[in-house]
Amino acid sequence: MKNQMIKVAAAGISLRVGDIQYNTEQVLKVLRSETDSGLIVFPELTLCGYTCADLFQSELLLRKSEEALLTIASETRGKAVTAVVGIPIRFRNSLYNCAAVISDGAVRAVIPKSFLPNYSEFYECRWFASGKDLRGCSVRIGGEEVPFGADVLCEDAVSGAVLGVELCEDLWVPDKPSTHAALAGANLIANLSASDEIIGKQEYRSQLVRQQSGALYCGYVYVSAGTDESSTDLVFSGHTMIAQSGSMLKESIFPTGAKVETAIIDLGCILHDRMRQNTFGTVGSENYRIVSVSIPAIGGSEVTATELSETLRAQAYPIARNPFVPADDALRDARCRRILQIQSNGLATRVRATGIKNLVIGISGGLDSTLALLVCAEAKKLVPDIRIIAYTMPNQGNTSGLTFENATKLMNLLADESYTVPIKEGVEQHLRSLGHGEAYQGEGDVTYENAQARMRTYILMDAANMRNGLVVGTGDLSELALGWCTYNGDHMSMYAVNASVPKTLVRFICRCYAEYCGNTELRDTLLSICDTPITPELTPSADGAFAQKTEEKVGKYDLNDFFLYYTLRYGFAPEKSGAFALAAYPELSVEEVRKASRNFFRRFFTQQFKRSCLPDGPKVGSVSLSPRGDWRMPSDASSAMWTE
Repeated sequence: MKNQMIKVAAAGISLRVGDIQYNTEQVLKVLRSETDSGLIVFPELTLCGYTCADLFQSELLLRKSEEALLTIASETRGKAVTAVVGIPIRFRNSLYNCAAVISDGAVRAVIPKSFLPNYSEFYECRWFASGKDLRGCSVRIGGEEVPFGADVLCEDAVSGAVLGVELCEDLWVPDKPSTHAALAGANLIANLSASDEIIGKQEYRSQLVRQQSGALYCGYVYVSAGTDESSTDLVFSGHTMIAQSGSMLKESIFPTGAKVETAIIDLGCILHDRMRQNTFGTVGSENYRIVSVSIPAIGGSEVTATELSETLRAQAYPIARNPFVPADDALRDARCRRILQIQSNGLATRVRATGIKNLVIGISGGLDSTLALLVCAEAKKLVPDIRIIAYTMPNQGNTSGLTFENATKLMNLLADESYTVPIKEGVEQHLRSLGHGEAYQGEGDVTYENAQARMRTYILMDAANMRNGLVVGTGDLSELALGWCTYNGDHMSMYAVNASVPKTLVRFICRCYAEYCGNTELRDTLLSICDTPITPELTPSADGAFAQKTEEKVGKYDLNDFFLYYTLRYGFAPEKSGAFALAAYPELSVEEVRKASRNFFRRFFTQQFKRSCLPDGPKVGSVSLSPRGDWRMPSDASSAMWTE
């Protein structure tokens, strides 16, 4: 498969102001050590230092800077790397603060700074001219004409990397050069900076980088001048950042000595986001010149899933085993609370709109119905005259004592009315009428299993009619993706509050609620439910033990949710999601991941017909299967390419 994972480096170097030979040696040291980085970005005016002041007008400094640039360029000959170095460049009658793009032994492009700060502590207009309007120009360096201007993008046609460059202040203005570069096709932005440190500036600077990378769906590599710059009036912090599409991948400030931060940028994710977000168009590409550079993918341009997974592991590329669930405790707690807030507000709005205040819900003692009941309880805080009418519908011989006990406790704690309606007699009569026979016929007897789910929905719907109520659905996103629900049974409701919450997150929301609910009995009940194996209890139990465990049928939910996330959120092909799974789950073999992947895609494709007629429900995250909003797919699409 094509590999578009690019390793980038933000290189903060040790520097001496005005000592070009020393600074050149530091750049060369980084180039020789960062052998697997496809792109290396250095600070603003790398070769001489940002704080040279009137020394910028020295003929010697300018000449030696150009000689140093050629020395650095020669170091890249035959190497798969692109470096971006800061340098003052004379052009016609002016001096420009520039970024020189170096690749394969030559200076490939020179991009001048567009916006020069000349306020407060900054005085750049004393020495430099703005390159904002320079287009179609070239500058002679080492006897060669090099593209020069604000209209240059640098492309590696093999990896698909397209680099745009801006310098420091260019990021701080409303009309950012990186915005135009990204709209013209740039998916990587390098920012060579010299931003001094004052109170509060780090936080704002970080926000700028994160926001710009998110707005542009791009990788953003920011490198600011370090503490070796002149401290006459200012202190520089060596703030380096690498961000992708709104997420900060690496960040450091005030390092001890030289510091190189590295991270992997996934161009595939960037391109998918841009394609999916149809308001992100292509504008102004005709206004840019394209020069060829080498920004290779790490590990090779064509890789197998195993090779990519090994590369990702070797680079310690962060891949969450549960991508729907934040690893950080505080962030996870905040996420769980916010999801519950979205769900309960959606339900409260539906209650206000319909005027139906009675919420009818079936409680099984499992995770999904528990979360749905918590949503009802939270909605009641928003609409106090809501009445929660809860039913548990056990089937003797199938329903375990543990789940029945938990369901009963939960209803008594949270519902206004609770009822136990055994379904054994009704199911048996129904099966007899069909000519099926009352007993379970063994593995594969879906008629027996689904009759129970439909009987429960039948009871809930009739109860809602009797009480002028609204049936609250309990099924979750993972079940919908896998089709693990009975068509016109638990698949159907009048408002499906869990429809965009994946199974791996349901458990965490319930556990989170247990910790902050303030009710010891409710806490203990919720924790007991969280620790109970996931089971539909649609087959006879074996001596009181759970005879039917969902994950033995549909596969582990963590892996299914893993494939669901990367398939829907980023459009990964099975090879790539498999590579990520191998990296995230090193204990699994290639064949185990293949088997899980095939199972996921087979079920995902064949079960679309159930998703095509889903009831309404609130969207809570970036992955949703609502046929009205996020996922439109033909029910008879072939899964052959994906499973093969």
